[in-house]
Amino acid sequence: MANTHKRLKGRCPTINAFYSITLCCYSRKPLLANYLNAQLISKKLALFSKNNSLSTICYVIMPDHIHWLLQLNSNPDLSNLIRKFKNITTYRLNKQNGTEGRVWQSNYYDHKVRDGEDIINQARYIVANPLRAGLVDNIRKYPYWDCVYL
Repeated sequence: MANTHKRLKGRCPTINAFYSITLCCYSRKPLLANYLNAQLISKKLALFSKNNSLSTICYVIMPDHIHWLLQLNSNPDLSNLIRKFKNITTYRLNKQNGTEGRVWQSNYYDHKVRDGEDIINQARYIVANPLRAGLVDNIRKYPYWDCVYL
């Protein structure tokens, strides 16, 4: 995964822009294959969106990573928001599992959805990740996703 800090240098996230984010578990461990861990992340995504001036368009929680499509509403500091989300979820997952240590890789992947790109198709692509990974044959069978459009 590329170094996020280098990639973001000179680029400023903007209010009302849409971003596709991928967060990977540390060493790609399948921590989120555990139902309780995935449920915790799902709840934290909803609460985090409400409390941090962003709109979650969709997400899918895969066994070792998360895909998250969001819109920045009033806080354009994307890297700070991601760091805050990682800190909150690391603390909660470690507490829930009786563990210590890293949960997430230090960097993340982000893609600014440019004007003219179809947000609905982007959301469908994200939600279809479990199908492409062969985890299920029908997205209705996969419990760890949500989307405002579907």
